Amino acid sequence: MTRTPDLTSPAARAALARGLVSRRTALLGFAGLSVAALSACGSEGTGGGTATGGAAATQEDLSDSEKVVNWSNWPEYIDVDDAGNRPSLEAFTAATGIAVNYTEDYNDNDEFYAKVRPLLEAGQDTGRDVWCSTDWMVARLIRQGYVQELDYANMPNAEANLVESLSEVEFDQGRRFSLPWQSGFAGIGYNPAATGGRAVESMDQLLNDPALKGRVTLLTEMRDTVGLVLMELGKSLDSFTTEDFDEAIAVIQDAKDRGQLQGFTGNEYTQPLASGDIAACVAWTGDVVQLQFDNPDLGYALPEKGFTLWSDNFVIPAMAKHKKNAELLIDHYYDPQVMAEVAAWVNYIPPVQGTTEALVELDPELAENPLIVPTDEVLSRAQVFRGLSNEEETDFNAKYQAIVVG
Repeated sequence: MTRTPDLTSPAARAALARGLVSRRTALLGFAGLSVAALSACGSEGTGGGTATGGAAATQEDLSDSEKVVNWSNWPEYIDVDDAGNRPSLEAFTAATGIAVNYTEDYNDNDEFYAKVRPLLEAGQDTGRDVWCSTDWMVARLIRQGYVQELDYANMPNAEANLVESLSEVEFDQGRRFSLPWQSGFAGIGYNPAATGGRAVESMDQLLNDPALKGRVTLLTEMRDTVGLVLMELGKSLDSFTTEDFDEAIAVIQDAKDRGQLQGFTGNEYTQPLASGDIAACVAWTGDVVQLQFDNPDLGYALPEKGFTLWSDNFVIPAMAKHKKNAELLIDHYYDPQVMAEVAAWVNYIPPVQGTTEALVELDPELAENPLIVPTDEVLSRAQVFRGLSNEEETDFNAKYQAIVVG
């Protein structure tokens, strides 16, 4: 049975306005990246990676006199009202006098990196003061010295309100260079009408249950799919070895060889999952939350052995001209009231303490959704895929792509 969405709900209006287009769709471009292109990512940057350099100090001086900040972000990834305005950005400008040039030109991590890397490598301004990169890309940017160290003196909200579960990550210990914008889980989505009413709650079941044969899809995003299999095998995502990775790859290859898999997807699994053409799949939380507005019977499981937690993170590039203004912008979104407005639109997990209470006032139903407001117990089972070396990134992606496209 389907449910007519409550159009007084910000989240429901947002899902309808987006037509169920998730920002994670853009990760499809990652799957097609050639091994040669990945291997080219190894050179070290010359942009001067921290805020302690002389260039950064000069940029801070400029930011007080130039009331502007340039922000690149993923499409459909911020609050928008019925008139097409972005209320949270307008509130920032009203409070600070700083105008925001907001551009939705971050369509894929590697595609965006290819645009900005030549400038960063040459020590030149990218024309952007802040953008939002996924964890693994942040790890690369830090490793290559392409991002600046954050000054928490300009970000009291961020210092006080970052959720504890995201305060320490392997790729950026101490959160010196990055702060989360939005987070999400990769787990298992399933359609009970196509599974005979059964829940699908583990990767072992997804990859081995004969009743699901030929109606299972995995994600083209290596870190989520392989990460889930690694955890099913009892491995930790912050310390797994190459041998562990190869063991997980063998499990996926075996499932493909046996015909268990229908294929690999970005988030184009959404409509086939809703219709039952896909019985079960690896899926992102935001997609399923949106689908459930139309079909609340769709199920979503976070495997008991663990599931991936990813974040898209604010970073300030080397040579950014308005560093302080970018830090003030980041701090604006660490106000729980502001983040609640964003969360009601994007349907992912807000990284800001106090957002739940603000959501209760804004949209009580949304505040009770464990995929958007997870409990401490749920968060205790979530793991972040560790940062990779240049050599590992090339090797692991080549091995995974051999299965995806082979």
